Amino acid sequence: QVHLVESGGGLVQAGGSLRLSCIVSGSDFRPTGMAWFRQRAGKERELVAAITRGGGAVYGDYVKRRFTISNDNAKESVYLQMNDLEPEDTAVYYCAAARLFSLPATPQRVDYWGQGTQVTVSS
Repeated sequence: QVHLVESGGGLVQAGGSLRLSCIVSGSDFRPTGMAWFRQRAGKERELVAAITRGGGAVYGDYVKRRFTISNDNAKESVYLQMNDLEPEDTAVYYCAAARLFSLPATPQRVDYWGQGTQVTVSS
């Protein structure tokens, strides 16, 4: 059974930074691509960033170069460095992994989800 285990969320002041981590555990599953999504209160889940095994990445339009996604294939893990955080970034952030798509940039391309980690940015 595949599990995505997230860590690194929390409370931070506006302008601060957080680093989210996600590791695949519980099987020999090798994702074809991984991603971070977020869901703000009352909003639909949206892409933050997605990355291929080779390191190619795409970002949500609102990221504006503040966030960086990276991966470590040897550890089957993905990371999200978030800088210059804004109160509008407050959301539950979800790690995601795909079995088929190299760049799972939409929820429909995701096969596995983490449990979510809360990020709260105070003004």
